[in-house]
Amino acid sequence: MVEMHEMVPGKRFDRYHELGQHAFGEKLGLWIVVPQQLVVEVGLNIVYMVTGGQSLQKFHDVVCHDRCKHIKLTYFIMIFASAHFVLSQLPNFHSISGVSLAAAVMSLCYSTIAWIASAAKGRSADVDYSLHATTTPGKVFGFFGALGDVAFAYAGHNVVLEIQATIPSTPDKPSKKPMWKGVVVAYVVVALCYFPASLVGYWAFGNKVQDNILVTLDTPRWLIALANMMVVVHLLGGYQIYAMPVFDMIETVLVRKFWFRPGLMLRLIARTAYVGFTMFVAITFPFFSELLSFFGGFAFAPTTYFLPCIMWLTIYKPKRFSLSWFTNWACIVIGVLLMVLSPIGGLRQIIVKIKTYKFYQDYPQQ
Repeated sequence: MVEMHEMVPGKRFDRYHELGQHAFGEKLGLWIVVPQQLVVEVGLNIVYMVTGGQSLQKFHDVVCHDRCKHIKLTYFIMIFASAHFVLSQLPNFHSISGVSLAAAVMSLCYSTIAWIASAAKGRSADVDYSLHATTTPGKVFGFFGALGDVAFAYAGHNVVLEIQATIPSTPDKPSKKPMWKGVVVAYVVVALCYFPASLVGYWAFGNKVQDNILVTLDTPRWLIALANMMVVVHLLGGYQIYAMPVFDMIETVLVRKFWFRPGLMLRLIARTAYVGFTMFVAITFPFFSELLSFFGGFAFAPTTYFLPCIMWLTIYKPKRFSLSWFTNWACIVIGVLLMVLSPIGGLRQIIVKIKTYKFYQDYPQQ
């Protein structure tokens, strides 16, 4: 996608759907890309709402240490959403660069705290590495759901063109050069965050580790409280990054179809309504890991794993059976399998949880 951003001399594809329109045609490109991109970004924002609320609740519980009255997760999601009602009024990607930088730094910090604290705590005496599921269908569906989690974890492709559009570009210094460096650094940082936390966390807690490892940890209290607030800061920035393309789409439709005037009033109405919508859905369905699995397969797999490859094959037409041809087709096959299998696991887990879940009551984090 970085390479395709400026494939046409003198033109930059600043939006995912613009690249889709170039590859598939004006109307078909919109219908293929926009619905899936919206599901990805709205889905991410809903999951971020749930996670932000959970992290605030954990911070409250750790700091109070049984001295305070219990507060439902619903109210913490509302507190988290209140910050976005303000931040969402920032006009564009340039204006959220500071928030984005803080989010990146916080993600590295809290991930490091998570695995170091797990290592310091040591292996639990009753640690169990077996699967939660005991039946064959349960194990299979759990595997499918895990594939969705993996797909969800690497979803930066959905905003890569919008980010690259903010980088100056000239014939001598095209934007893809600094963007490539940024992508490499980003995924190195992602690896440094994910792998130590997952390996050390599983070693320490086994299958008792919760979806958010910082919820599992309790000591040292000051460090775990700090780490959970770092998660909140990270999610504040992450929500805005993925919401910005949605804001752009909503405002474009309102201006073109409903004759709204661009400006503060438009932003206030459209963005406040969107933040309120994601907050409402998060409060109604606070299933963190199950939402990851479902959205990861249903929408992230197409937009991340195989749509860019189909665009590459359509536009560049590499020689059949060449390395480029094989690589792209391999990604397409893997992406389609992810799209078909992982939502099945995630949806089953959601159905199982809903059987015992009472709407707008407190939801257990495990």
